[in-house]
Amino acid sequence: MSKTKPTPEIKEILESNCYDCHSNQTVCPWYAKVVPVSYWLAHHVEEGKEYFNMSDWEQYSDKKKDHKLEELIKEVEEGEMSLSSYTWIHGNLEIEEMELLIN
Repeated sequence: MSKTKPTPEIKEILESNCYDCHSNQTVCPWYAKVVPVSYWLAHHVEEGKEYFNMSDWEQYSDKKKDHKLEELIKEVEEGEMSLSSYTWIHGNLEIEEMELLIN
């Protein structure tokens, strides 16, 4: 992330909570091999990367980066990220993590 270099703490939050659905570094859990969950999960990850792919951050224009950061803040503030279908297995962002991302 060029002009928006995250601190190591922010980078860790993003990697541990967001990369599986919003980067090209997806680590699929064991149940990703079980049909029909595999189809649902593949679609979910594809859709997540379509909205915001951190692996493509350097190719985004400054305007697009600003917009994506605004969207990220809004989604975190409104409790839309992480999705409940993700958090019931993997846990949710801690309040402190949410505050760091928003700031």
